[in-house]
Amino acid sequence: MKLKDLADKIKGRVRGNGDTEISRVMGAEAAGEGDITFISNPKYTRFLGETNASAVIVTEELADAGVDKNFLIAEDPYLAFAKVLSILNPKEAPEAGISKSATIADSAKIGSNVHIGANVVIEDNASIGDNSSIYANTYIGKNSTLGSQCLIYPNVTIRENIEIKDRVSIHSGTVVGSDGFGYAKEGSGAFKVPQTGGVIIEDDVELGASVTIDRGTIGETIIGAGSKIDNLVQIAHNVKIGKCCIIVAQVGISGSTTIGDGVTIAGQSGIAGHLDIADNVTFGARSGVTNDVKEPGVFTGYPAMDHKKWLRVQSVYAKLPELSKRIKKLEMELEELRDTDKKKK
Repeated sequence: MKLKDLADKIKGRVRGNGDTEISRVMGAEAAGEGDITFISNPKYTRFLGETNASAVIVTEELADAGVDKNFLIAEDPYLAFAKVLSILNPKEAPEAGISKSATIADSAKIGSNVHIGANVVIEDNASIGDNSSIYANTYIGKNSTLGSQCLIYPNVTIRENIEIKDRVSIHSGTVVGSDGFGYAKEGSGAFKVPQTGGVIIEDDVELGASVTIDRGTIGETIIGAGSKIDNLVQIAHNVKIGKCCIIVAQVGISGSTTIGDGVTIAGQSGIAGHLDIADNVTFGARSGVTNDVKEPGVFTGYPAMDHKKWLRVQSVYAKLPELSKRIKKLEMELEELRDTDKKKK
């Protein structure tokens, strides 16, 4: 595709030869003729002169750095890079049709232009929306609904009474609607609390590989529109996640916690149950959240606290061995002073 056509599609602007042909997106160091790369951080300006790419996606500021290159100027080069990557590498949808080895209940409703792969099982009264693709070995339980333009990769389990809306992507190994972890103590054992609720996944959500989302005990577990969930995330029963949240790998969210809109939870963080998290909160990696968070901000550490406070705590933590020695020395000196005072008396 010509550089000027790429610019038009992403609403960018060309400086240089707009007729330059672009066929691939590559990193700055590996790029060659016919490639486009991107540089967004001013500290990597040196790559402008070193890269052999035919064009570079940059900000206006970097385009004025005095290097003779073909530029695609964008307000956010990384976002522009992502869009160019998707344009030059379009995903091919599988052909519509139903595999002979699929098992579909007579009462299930299948929309138009749907792909259903080998060994898929669709149970009674389930519904599949138009233009959706369900790859091999996926299970969709009774009374569950899948909206239009959804993409379900192989080996996904969608249990009964689950509602999945439009343009949802679910990667391999994910389980939606597994039983919540609920038990009542009975003598020396435990009585299982029936998990009778469901899960609602709203529009434009993407679930990574091996995500587990538990059904509500009563009522629903909800994943808000536009949220993106990385691999290996556990979301417990009756959790409510807001719109456009980012949840990174190995996060665990305990039952009945409510997460606001625009929240980012970095990897290996844990959030206790029955908490309320405000909109636009960011938790750093390995945060342990044990209390409500009522205002936007950045929080880190265990227990999670304001990031600036956590940095001060960490600076003290690193000095603890030295401080311990000083305290012991002071205690010894104080004891010697007490002994001397006693002798004088």
